[in-house]
Amino acid sequence: MEAARSARPRFDTPEVDPFTRTYWDAAARGRLLVRRCRDCGRAHHYPREFCPHCWSEDVGWEPASGRATLYTWSVVHRNDLPPFGERVPYVAAVVDLAEGPRMMTELVECADASRLRAGMELEAVFRDGVPVFRPR
Repeated sequence: MEAARSARPRFDTPEVDPFTRTYWDAAARGRLLVRRCRDCGRAHHYPREFCPHCWSEDVGWEPASGRATLYTWSVVHRNDLPPFGERVPYVAAVVDLAEGPRMMTELVECADASRLRAGMELEAVFRDGVPVFRPR
């Protein structure tokens, strides 16, 4: 039975490809990266090979501060995809990174979701090499 359980696919781990490997390798070391356009100067997330603002291909990786503010959230009470079912209830969120981009994530260390407020300060932490956020 244990072998069958471990063979179940997981839906919370990234599919790393050659382009995103830099991002995921940094995350595995507890560092959050964003991409910044060298033409228009704007940062973006999720990682892309071009700037979604001006379409320039002159973009590069840079460390993000790990600071963010809460934009919106939802408490998830049911999710049948492994391993989310073991985590319910959990808080799915969209945060505004200090560098500008919005990012989908999960909030952790916030047992009382009624205390969440739009604009509250958050900081990045990493769970199994994936960035999540907690209240500061």
